[in-house]
Amino acid sequence: MDTIEPKGTTEPRPDAAPKREAKPRVKLIGRDGNAFAILGACQQAARKAGWPKERVAAVLKEMTAGDYNDLLAKAMEHFDVR
Repeated sequence: MDTIEPKGTTEPRPDAAPKREAKPRVKLIGRDGNAFAILGACQQAARKAGWPKERVAAVLKEMTAGDYNDLLAKAMEHFDVR
């Protein structure tokens, strides 16, 4: 049974979905498909979006942990790839 919350409550409900942060946009179509070019474009987009240096470094490390397909998959996971 659901509980009824009084009007004016500002606390988030525990079952409410967390807000998702907008992903920085990266345009890869028509650009060099070289892995280093992709990493550079993603790094630039992350910095423009105001990501902290630690987060940028962590995402780039994650992107370089596998092969080229993994790099593309992680780019699409963290960025709005166009």
